[in-house]
Amino acid sequence: MTPTTTSLKALSTAPFHPASSPDYVPREHLRRLQSQRLRDTVRRAYDRVGWYRQRMDQRELKPDRIRTVEDLALLPLTVKSDLRENYPFGLFAATMGQIVRLHASAGTTGKPIVVAYTRNDLDAWTEIMVRVLACCGIQPGDVIQNAFGYGLFAGGLGFHYGGEALGATVIPISGAHTDRQIAVMKDFGVSAICSTPSDFLHIIDRAEEMGVDLRKLALRVGVFGAEPWTEALRTRIEEAAGIKAYDIYGLSEMIGPGVAAECHVQQGLHLFEDHFYPEIIDPETRQPLPDGQEGELVLTTLGKEAMPLIRFRTRDITAILPEPCPCGRTLRRIRRITHGGDEMFVYRGMNVFPSQIEAALVAVEGTLPRYQIVLSRDKGVDQVELRVEVTPAVFSDRVSALEGLEEKIARQIENSVGIRAHVSLVEPHTIPRTEGRAKRVVDQRQL
Repeated sequence: MTPTTTSLKALSTAPFHPASSPDYVPREHLRRLQSQRLRDTVRRAYDRVGWYRQRMDQRELKPDRIRTVEDLALLPLTVKSDLRENYPFGLFAATMGQIVRLHASAGTTGKPIVVAYTRNDLDAWTEIMVRVLACCGIQPGDVIQNAFGYGLFAGGLGFHYGGEALGATVIPISGAHTDRQIAVMKDFGVSAICSTPSDFLHIIDRAEEMGVDLRKLALRVGVFGAEPWTEALRTRIEEAAGIKAYDIYGLSEMIGPGVAAECHVQQGLHLFEDHFYPEIIDPETRQPLPDGQEGELVLTTLGKEAMPLIRFRTRDITAILPEPCPCGRTLRRIRRITHGGDEMFVYRGMNVFPSQIEAALVAVEGTLPRYQIVLSRDKGVDQVELRVEVTPAVFSDRVSALEGLEEKIARQIENSVGIRAHVSLVEPHTIPRTEGRAKRVVDQRQL
């Protein structure tokens, strides 16, 4: 299906790729497709996954009762612990003879979460990732430096196959090795990079030390995800590298990267809702909330064969934006997710999100938004230590300068967040990482 006349007019500011046609489907057509795929998903889950069948039987609910997406609220919610309790293959709706790939989380908080794909699932993921990259302004002929990790983490391979199917040249460089990243960027004429925002900041800082001006290279687009990041960080990246920095969103439980992505307008992330149906619920009451109201994002897979998930609680806090996007896409958008419910911690009666810490750090020159919050308890009193990575040039400075920077960071956080933290500056690349992301909060208060 091709875009409408109105959509084509909006597209005049951005290149159009044929794979993006589903992004412009009229809402009534999309709703019929969603309902059909939901019926198929519920039937598959009931017939092939004993855990879902048991949950639905407890509610005296049969698959035929689910006719449209309006019936979703009748179905039980799924949470991350359900995936761990069914480790490793308890939620699979396909046989191992039909499953062609497995990915898994690191399992740092218990049993890992395992996700599976049939051949059709991988084909759908590739098609979605083509749409993601096209949404972010990447075109056939672009040279993509894929600095997401390859392996059990689902990120790298999703970008890899999507980039190739788009018609771009993909460099599977993976993460780390900052000097090599910069050399490849220069020598191969890289025009787009995909990575975590914190990893790209290391590239920016190292390039400056090496005397390499990223703004003079062919690089024009950055697609960043796998960790929440703020508008202040986007500004810092765009100004330092001379690029357009796009936010994307995904979960391994759904498919990997590819649930939502920004377009050139950068006013929220378009949900690829022909594959993932969104709801916003009140985290406490679990009741649905209207568009525009902030709450917890709940997602249902539409069409995934190997491991369908129904009403999965992401723990991410956002809102569905009610107004249409100027880009012409009919896909609904969600507000940028700068913090997730799993990351929030309570400190001396205050709810604190790591994104608040990050926003304070971005305002302090010489620091990187790569940090770790360590919570402890001494004689019944909560304590917080903030370990912050700084640029190599800063870390090699004299001790008195580092102590002054630590105090400056502590004051900035106290003024903007309202908590007093003990700040420790550490060398770049020393914060532990899981699945390509820095582990932001370590709570030792229960130990």
